[in-house]
Amino acid sequence: MGFCRFVSPLVSPFECNAKTAKLQTLTQMQTSLFLSARAFPSLITNSSLNPNQNPSNAAKNPQFDQFREKNRGRSSDAAIKVPTAPWMKGPILLRPDEILDTEKRNKPRKVEEKTFKALNRRESGVRGKKAMKRIVRHVEKLDERSDFEDTQMDDLSEFEYLGRVAERTTESSEKRLGGRMPWEREEERFVLRRKKKERVPTTAELILDEGLLNRLRGEASKMRKWVNVRKAGVTDTVVNEIRLIWRSNELAMVRFDVPLCRNMERAQEIIEMKTGGLVVLSKKEFLVVYRGGPSSSSEKTDSGRDEISSSLYEREADRLLDGLGPRYMDWWMRRPFPVDADLLPEVVNGYRTPHRRCPPNTRAKLSDEELTYLRNIAQALPFHFVLGRNHGLQGLASAIVKLWESSIIAKIAIKWGALNTNNEEMADKLKHLTGGVLILRNRYLIILFRGKDFLTGEVADLVDDRERLLRRYQHFEETKRESEIEIVEVVTNGKQLEETSKAGTLLEFHELQRKFGEMETRNLETEAEKARLEKELKSQEHKLSILKSKIEKATMELFRLNSLWKPSEREDDIELFTNEERECLRRVGLKMNSSLVLGRRGIFHGVMEGLHQHWKHREVAKVITMQKIFSRVVYTAKALEAESNGVLISVEKLKEGHAILIYRGKNYKRPSSKLMAQNLLTKRKALQRSVAMQRLGSLKFIAYQRERAIEDLKVSLVNLQDSASELG
Repeated sequence: MGFCRFVSPLVSPFECNAKTAKLQTLTQMQTSLFLSARAFPSLITNSSLNPNQNPSNAAKNPQFDQFREKNRGRSSDAAIKVPTAPWMKGPILLRPDEILDTEKRNKPRKVEEKTFKALNRRESGVRGKKAMKRIVRHVEKLDERSDFEDTQMDDLSEFEYLGRVAERTTESSEKRLGGRMPWEREEERFVLRRKKKERVPTTAELILDEGLLNRLRGEASKMRKWVNVRKAGVTDTVVNEIRLIWRSNELAMVRFDVPLCRNMERAQEIIEMKTGGLVVLSKKEFLVVYRGGPSSSSEKTDSGRDEISSSLYEREADRLLDGLGPRYMDWWMRRPFPVDADLLPEVVNGYRTPHRRCPPNTRAKLSDEELTYLRNIAQALPFHFVLGRNHGLQGLASAIVKLWESSIIAKIAIKWGALNTNNEEMADKLKHLTGGVLILRNRYLIILFRGKDFLTGEVADLVDDRERLLRRYQHFEETKRESEIEIVEVVTNGKQLEETSKAGTLLEFHELQRKFGEMETRNLETEAEKARLEKELKSQEHKLSILKSKIEKATMELFRLNSLWKPSEREDDIELFTNEERECLRRVGLKMNSSLVLGRRGIFHGVMEGLHQHWKHREVAKVITMQKIFSRVVYTAKALEAESNGVLISVEKLKEGHAILIYRGKNYKRPSSKLMAQNLLTKRKALQRSVAMQRLGSLKFIAYQRERAIEDLKVSLVNLQDSASELG
């Protein structure tokens, strides 16, 4: 009705009521449109939020908050002006009960619901240790909230059972985990750490006073002169030099070369043992030796040696090497000390290569896999011997055979700095004396395998006893057989002779073997050499026949190519030059930088075109050839003169070859390209001719060598037959 007050009085009341109803309908439509445009988008926005976010904060709208503050003091029945959408022209008036209350959506959740979900909610985005920490943090917060009255619950019967179950679960987990959380058990994990090597005090630190030791080290750090220890080690010369320095100074500096510089602990032991001094300072490859305390040093060395050799590895190695010979005390590697092979006897009376017999169904030769396996085994083994000479190795061979009874591999080191040593010669002699298998050899070591057919002394004695027993049984069987053979009568020249039959007996076998099998060694060698020479002669003759057929083919090919080349003849009308003109042209030609080079093809039509191209710009052309024989150079120069119709000036020997100087002539006229060098070969044919000539020359040379070899073989065969006939 308020709308009718502002309407013109000409309008009837009926029309006014109709317009009012239309206005209310339009207002309701705008209200529904407003609610869908203003209120419900907040709900849509809330549904797309992250579930971890608080929906109450996301649903807040500043326009509604301002609108709520303005209309909070009005009466509940009065119409409220509602904000409109941008496309709407007029305001909207609604009752308070028709406005959407957003405060209901922003109310805080109940404490009971939040408490229950805090215990069961899944933490997203974290794993492992972080997740457990967050769970513990939430549990602690729940314990703090449990003190407030707001969060206390009257009826706790539901949670009493859960509490008892949680206590039992906690007790069982404490028993299983030892009273600790799972992430705390990581600290107790067993970690195998590498133990740091304990520093062993030196002999000088145990014997000398601290003040004296500090003073000596201070003086040692200022020293700049030293004694060099070469590859041969701490020799008597080095010891004498050190003692000579001790006469004027109480300290002596020593510098070690390879191999002792790689093991300075061993170098310190050797220098203290040989000089009787004390090492007070060690730095890189230098040692400073103090001249005092020889008796204490030896006691400490012995105790240290017993302490080092206490390991099972070294005790077993020492037990293996005991009885083989004296030890090499200047050893530059770790213990045990190997046997010094230079101190073993050079000749052993009655030494023989050990008896060998391969087991049945096995091959004495090593396969590649077995060789690799043996090399891998030998790498971890200690060195058994140290060798520094090439000759007189019977003592070493005897020791190696004795070692092979306990170990299948013998490892020999070659001394550093030993003069006139040859590892190849050493290995060959040891292989010949012992009969072993060489599996590795270089300038530092030699490794010998005893072989699959090696027999130890006990086994070899058993084999000999068994063979001796078999021979005795065979002899006993033979005597029994002879006693049982019937005596037959043999009539010869009218006389009856009683003889024993030898058929099928051991005596018959020995006679046949003596007659046919046991031939003289010289006759066997002669027959073998004769057979070898005849085989070689037959092979050489067969190869010579093949070469002759190849020579015939190469000759036919060269003849075909030569038939295509028709060299020109030299003209009788030749221009005459004085000696002065020739000398002038020769000097001009030698000073020329441009030249024409003759290759392996020789003279062909391309060379003639190049020669005329040179003559187009200059009168003299310089042709360089790489031929070695001077007669061939002269032949080439005359051929060029005949083909080009020029004048040969001279042939000169240069650093890069021979230079042929040709003058074009006073009445020179360049010929046409069609008529130029039609009688010569093309570039391809010239290369084929050169290759054919080279091939024919090589075949003839090889055939000549074959013929000489055949002649030598025939002479050797005749000489062998003559020597055999003389012996026969």
